Amino acid sequence: MLRLGRDSGRLTHVESLPARPGRRARWPDWMPPELTGAFASIGVGDPWEHQAAAAEHAWSGRNIILATGTASGKSVGYLAPALAAVRAGATALYLAPTRALAADQLALVRTLSLAAGAGNRVAVLDSDTPAAGRAWARSHASYLLTTPDMLHVGLLPQHQRWHGFWRRLAYVIVDECHGYRGVFGSHVAQVLRRLRRVAAFHRGPGAPGPVFILASATISDPARSAELLTGLPAEAITQDAAPRGPLTFALWEPPLTALRGAAGAPVRRAAVAETADLLADLVRDGVQTLAFIRSRRGAEAAAVAARARLAETGAGHLADRVAAYRSGYLPSERRELEQALRSGALTGLAATPALELGIDISGLDAVLIAGWPGTRAALWQQAGRAGRSGREAVAVLIARDDPLDTYLVHHPSVLLHQPVEATVLDPANPYVLAPHLAAAAAELPLTGADLELFGPAAGPVIADLARRGVLRDRGGRWHPAGARTVRAAGLRGTDGGRVRIVEETTGRLIGTVDEPSAHLLAHAGAVYPHQGEPYLILDLDLTQGVALARQHDPGYLTYARQVTGIEITATHQVAGWGEADVRFGDVLVTRQVTAFARRDAQSGRALGEEPLDLPERSLRTRAVWWTLSADRAAGLLAGGIDLPGAAHAAEHAAIGLLPLVAACDRWDVGGVSTDLHPQTGRLTIFVYDGNEGGAGFAARGFTAAVQWLRATRLAIAACECAAGCPSCIQSPKCGNGNDPLSKSGALALLDALLDNSPESATDQ
Repeated sequence: MLRLGRDSGRLTHVESLPARPGRRARWPDWMPPELTGAFASIGVGDPWEHQAAAAEHAWSGRNIILATGTASGKSVGYLAPALAAVRAGATALYLAPTRALAADQLALVRTLSLAAGAGNRVAVLDSDTPAAGRAWARSHASYLLTTPDMLHVGLLPQHQRWHGFWRRLAYVIVDECHGYRGVFGSHVAQVLRRLRRVAAFHRGPGAPGPVFILASATISDPARSAELLTGLPAEAITQDAAPRGPLTFALWEPPLTALRGAAGAPVRRAAVAETADLLADLVRDGVQTLAFIRSRRGAEAAAVAARARLAETGAGHLADRVAAYRSGYLPSERRELEQALRSGALTGLAATPALELGIDISGLDAVLIAGWPGTRAALWQQAGRAGRSGREAVAVLIARDDPLDTYLVHHPSVLLHQPVEATVLDPANPYVLAPHLAAAAAELPLTGADLELFGPAAGPVIADLARRGVLRDRGGRWHPAGARTVRAAGLRGTDGGRVRIVEETTGRLIGTVDEPSAHLLAHAGAVYPHQGEPYLILDLDLTQGVALARQHDPGYLTYARQVTGIEITATHQVAGWGEADVRFGDVLVTRQVTAFARRDAQSGRALGEEPLDLPERSLRTRAVWWTLSADRAAGLLAGGIDLPGAAHAAEHAAIGLLPLVAACDRWDVGGVSTDLHPQTGRLTIFVYDGNEGGAGFAARGFTAAVQWLRATRLAIAACECAAGCPSCIQSPKCGNGNDPLSKSGALALLDALLDNSPESATDQ
């Protein structure tokens, strides 16, 4: 039915997933007929089995996590009990990871509430809500939609003003909870514990707490994920009873080009360019298509390129049927685009994952995914947008020039026949826990009873906060010390300062970067791109948090060179593999940008290097590291292996493949490699979490070390380049300019590491 483009030689795998019939159930007896009628008015008759099961569990007072596929109607499962409770006088709180998703849910809930005769007591609370809207919500809202960020900085600190809402709170709905992972997820887990504490205070002694309903794309071990996030046991509902049309899933690898990048490595055609061509071809064939592009700029570029290709191929009259969709558009613009896609006025849409979350788009024939989206859960969430009307559909993953993408398109069973990832988060991280305990003490004095709620790590953290003068013990109750205001922690993983990029001549704010990134991207002499225009950074003042810039294209790009040191401060776990071992523990990472290199923007040719004098930064975090004995390393050296280049290449590739076993992005972690580390006395390769205290990714890497390193070895070996390229061992974030690197050495080193690994005897 659907053609997949011009060159089938770029297809690495095609797989057909059969259609699946739906299984209906009956509405529970407690559902008011007005509410079942309201659902019927929007096209929802009898529920699917998983919807009815979710509603029944929640109404019975059990916490649940509903982890079923895209378009399975999870919203019905949580709205049925929540709206029934609201009709009876209770309140419900809906949490979405983004403001856009909360706003999208608003229309649905209002429609159902009005159709059920419950009136319009629904409100969104976010940073754009005016004072009058907030006052109305406090006085009248029974169903409140917000984000964890607003709950953290707005609702919880001002909980006394929301007494009526908290006192009647029956349900807390945590939507798209698979997105709460790493440091962000760990912060949200503590926000939810604070919510439980505040709700218990307002509901009074002995009153049951609100029921938590979590909705997620399919994830591994959902019950455990729910408990990590909320601190409460939950029933997992995973049997998807919604119907699904047949889906063809294709894997696509762009070709290598004649261009040469850093160190002369071949450059693969960009995934966005390939996606734009495929989008144009599908639009020309009348196939309604949604293309997911990771960045805002990429989505805009793909739409422009698709329209240009249509013009080049004699189909210019279809160019206005292609558009871009991304965050940053006005809500009215997004609604117009969504409606145009639903109505068929648009045939092709290039979108950022802002469209992935919860927006009901039916009738799509094809989905293009430009680059691995980070997790299998996200992959199926995006692919599930195709075929929502029950017709035959196609989804295509187009690989980026990246080790993990390369590995996945050549190992389809790993992608298509493995369970999705478990959520990785660590609520006990002291760097996460400390600011939330301080915030909790400002909301209500902390007592010994709260230690169980916040977990065993809370006691030592409270003691440390008291030693630092943040909290004060008054008769076994901890209060904020004096009248000082507790500064709210950022939930999204960075709580450091921001550096403003300011145009020198006009004082115009161009953009902002976090302080650590400023060392790499906004140092004096850096070429800083913004909205397609290059700016030359003239000066960086870290004290004032300002980088002065001038719009100028010098014809070259800049790359910061960073020296990284790592000290092991504690070892928690060890796995011996003969002459190799793998360890997990605490480390102190020190980083300093010492210079930057200039490379020609077109050819990548080196144009020189300039020294920099920037301060050293330190990071206390957690790492996984593996070592090789001196004898085995000496044997590799005698065989002509460049040990520093081998270790460096293996480090880069391992970082690129870590998202295969941990729900992270390569930018969430860092690495250090050395042929002789002073503490281990061995060749050692470290991969560490990029956030204070750790994020859980390194811990997951230790647990899945054999699978991870074997996949790393396979990815390097499968790459068609001769000496290493961005698809295997080069890294876009390398502080040493990808030097030294040895592809053949990395393969030999990984073979040596894996020789006596636990699965070696059974792996084929």
